[in-house]
Amino acid sequence: MKALGIVLIVLGVIGLAYGGLSWTRKDKVLDAGPIEITADKRESLPLSPIAAGACLIAGVVLVLRPGRG
Repeated sequence: MKALGIVLIVLGVIGLAYGGLSWTRKDKVLDAGPIEITADKRESLPLSPIAAGACLIAGVVLVLRPGRG
């Protein structure tokens, strides 16, 4: 559970600092024999400040909770 807590803390901090996660993906537009054209597609996962705060609090509770680890 501590690993899940750490992941939640990281997601919460990223969500509060940047407003979410974003990444770039390459999509194949055209593949005609030796010619291949790709395009970069930017995708994002928005995370509201309320959800980010909830992730952060839940992560801290899971990490600081006594018990099995």
